[in-house]
Amino acid sequence: MRRADLGWSALATTVALLASQLAAHADWRDQIGTFRIGIVAEPGAGNTVPGLALLTDAYGKALGMKVEFVVAHDYPALIEAQANGRIQYAVYSATAYATASERCGCVEPLVAPVDADGATGIRSVLLTRDGRLSDLAALETHSIAMAPSDNVGGSLLPLAGLAADGIKISQDAPFLAHAGSAAAAETMLVDGQADAVFGWERATAENWTAIAGDQPADPDGTAARLEAAGIPEAALQIIWTSGVLRYGPHAVRSDLDPEAKRRLTVFLTNLRSQSPEIYDFVESKHAGGFTLAAASDYAMAASIVRLVSGSTDSSAQ
Repeated sequence: MRRADLGWSALATTVALLASQLAAHADWRDQIGTFRIGIVAEPGAGNTVPGLALLTDAYGKALGMKVEFVVAHDYPALIEAQANGRIQYAVYSATAYATASERCGCVEPLVAPVDADGATGIRSVLLTRDGRLSDLAALETHSIAMAPSDNVGGSLLPLAGLAADGIKISQDAPFLAHAGSAAAAETMLVDGQADAVFGWERATAENWTAIAGDQPADPDGTAARLEAAGIPEAALQIIWTSGVLRYGPHAVRSDLDPEAKRRLTVFLTNLRSQSPEIYDFVESKHAGGFTLAAASDYAMAASIVRLVSGSTDSSAQ
C-alpha cells in the first residue's frame, strides 16, 4: 500500500473514532429518555412537590433533557426504585443513602447540603456535669441517660460511634437509662437522676471560615439546651465525641454518564447563589448551599446501618 493510502486510512480511522466518541457522548440522553428524580413525600403532602414546575424546568435545563419527579411514600421504596434503575437520582437521608449503598453498591453521592454557619452534619457527644463521669472507662459504674433506641442523634449515633472507636455497648446495657425522649434524657442529667447524657452537636467543616467568614454556630445542640435548663456552662464537660454523621446527599446511580454527573454537580453547587428561590424548593432545611460529597463521608451512617441490621438479625434468631 502506498504511503498516501496509509495516510488516508489513518485519517479515516481517526475521524471514525472521533465520530463514535461524539455519538456515545450525545446519546446518554437518548438512552435514558426521561431523567427521573426520586424524593420521599413530605408528611401529609401526598404526591405533591412544592415548586414542581420550577424544579422540573431547572433540572431539565441543567441536563438538557426531559425531567420527571417521582414521589416515593418512604425511603425503602425510594431505595428500591433507584436500585432497580427506575430513577437515576434520589434525595436521601444519611442512613437511607448508606442503606441504598449496602443494598446494591450502585449509587454514589454528588453533593450534600450545609447549614448557613457551615455545619455539615451532626456528631454525638457524651456530656457530664461537675466532673461526675471522668472518662469512658468509668461508664459501667455510672448512670448514663440516653434517648429512645430509635433516636439517631441520641442513641444510634453514639452506639455506632463508640463501636467505631472499639467500645461496643449494647442497647440494653444496665448502666444505660433510656428515656422517653431526648428532652427527657437531658432532664435526667439536670435533675441528678443520671451522671451523664448522650446528646448531639452540629459539626462545622474546618475550612468553612475561608468560605463564609467567621459566623457563630446556632445554639441548638444538647449543651445549649442543658444550659437553658439551668446547668452553668462551666459545669458541663464533654467526655467524648463521635465521628460526623453528614447530612443526607443527593445521589445518582453509579452507571450514570459522567457528563450528566458533571452537569448536575455544577447546577447544584451553584444553585444557592444563582437561583435562591429554586434552592429553597430543592433544600428547605439547610440554608448554606451544596458542597461536594463522597461515599467516605457516610462512614458513620454506614456504621449505624450495620448496627441496626445486627440488632435486627440478633432479635430474629
